[in-house]
Amino acid sequence: MPLPPAPTRKGDRVRSDAASTRSRRRPRDEGPPAPTADAQTADALAADAPIAAAPLEADTVAPPTAPVPPVSAPSTQPPAATTSRSTARVRPARAARSQGGPRRLFVLDTNVLMHDPTCLFRFEEHDIYLPMIVLEELDNNKKGMSEVARNARQASRTLDALAATARGDIRAGVALTALGHREATGTLFFQTESFAQALPDGIAHGKADNQILVVVQALRQRHPDRDVVLVSKDINMRIKARALGLAAEDYENDKTLDDVELLYTGMLALPTDFWGRQGKSVESWQQGGHTFYRISGAIVEQLLLNQFVYYEAAGEPSLYARVVELRGKTAVLRTLKDYTHLKNAVWGVTARNREQNFALNLLMDPDIDFVTLAGTAGTGKTLMALAAGLTQVLDERRYSEIIMTRATVSVGEDIGFLPGTEEEKMGPWMGALDDNLEFLAQGARNNAGEWGRAATNDLIRSRIKIKSMNFMRGRTFLNKYVIIDEAQNLTPKQMKTLITRAGPGTKLVCMGNLAQIDTPYLTEGSSGLTYVVDRFKGWPHGGHVTLARGERSRLADFASEVL
Repeated sequence: MPLPPAPTRKGDRVRSDAASTRSRRRPRDEGPPAPTADAQTADALAADAPIAAAPLEADTVAPPTAPVPPVSAPSTQPPAATTSRSTARVRPARAARSQGGPRRLFVLDTNVLMHDPTCLFRFEEHDIYLPMIVLEELDNNKKGMSEVARNARQASRTLDALAATARGDIRAGVALTALGHREATGTLFFQTESFAQALPDGIAHGKADNQILVVVQALRQRHPDRDVVLVSKDINMRIKARALGLAAEDYENDKTLDDVELLYTGMLALPTDFWGRQGKSVESWQQGGHTFYRISGAIVEQLLLNQFVYYEAAGEPSLYARVVELRGKTAVLRTLKDYTHLKNAVWGVTARNREQNFALNLLMDPDIDFVTLAGTAGTGKTLMALAAGLTQVLDERRYSEIIMTRATVSVGEDIGFLPGTEEEKMGPWMGALDDNLEFLAQGARNNAGEWGRAATNDLIRSRIKIKSMNFMRGRTFLNKYVIIDEAQNLTPKQMKTLITRAGPGTKLVCMGNLAQIDTPYLTEGSSGLTYVVDRFKGWPHGGHVTLARGERSRLADFASEVL
């Protein structure tokens, strides 16, 4: 069986505007009709089918002129609609409905419900179909305390609440607005009958994925005038569906960005003619050891609160500042404290580049409650966060202690159960903490001999608590300095759970490398770190910096570039 042609350009897949979505849709009229189905389900699913004699919309592609093959000789070629389908990059939950056209019918895989239990309400006016095997898999995965098990239980409760509102025959479908979600105006259908559909030889019919493919194939043939689309987080599942001529998409409603290159970096380079454009309109004054500049012009529209700006030009003095006020068409910039100078060292650590200086200004600012640091390996994220935490806990006594946690996702095979207390179990995951503490202990502060170094190490470790994320729910951290390492492996829901633990006087630092995601079904666009960076940008008490230059070693820097 020939495969459908691949999508053309990446830009075509990213396009999400409603007009392009409508123009790519084609009514499906290929394939033999399925066996006679239950009348109520068939009528409900076909309720939005267009009248055959109605003229085509101006933005609708005309259907193929080839006649429909007879039932006795089904066509083996993939339908033409699959080659021009609305791809996953359109985001199923935000796909627009063509005027007068049929609503799309999305068949959900189990992993979509376990990834986002609220996905049923993300498809706007389109309909959803759940195969019976999906309910079986939800039941098999509901036990346990993992995030997947919790999501399976939440999805099951939502389905039970929706089914309870049917008040009659569930075969006619359940309105998704029944639970108060007004944005979801479609209908939820459950599989209430078996489908006898042939799959190619070599494909096991007993496998759950293949049973879902049978359902999608039968629905497509039963409703040739509707777009029947499989939505799955499983890449191989989508490949098999497309090999069978079925439309398949990834669930991308949870993605904050389609392209991680568009992620907010927290800094902006001022143009070389910046001072020339400002002219005499700029105001400046000094207060508290900082210089303030009030600027205006078109550049103000690009600025956000706590965003860093820098001006670097040959033969002119450099400017490194942070946006501290936005009012109308004016902005106030405040110069930074220079942490590259040894006199401003933080626990013996000085900034080695511009981005590290920006990060230390955020970490040492008591008015900033939430800091996110993103960057490749060796950019100094953990070292700077620990150095700033130790200074503010032991020297300035701004916080009572440091709490450090991270996502326990293995790079390779799991090493099994670990003995000991909570802190001892987290020990193998905290190698980065031990390495950075060893480096900090070798600073200038520890020249008092072996006894002095030992006493300092004991004092430092007494103020650092290692906690597991599994026991965070329900807790409140008061006056703590919380570090969340490897935050790229957290889902948006897990990130929300951790951030909402912060009480009065608590500072929270999230760090991660979006190029090293180890959690299944999590991508750069749907990572919890990407989610919070995008949602917190511009908040007066939050800041973000993307670290670009590695400072670990020349070997690590070269490996990050070429490997």
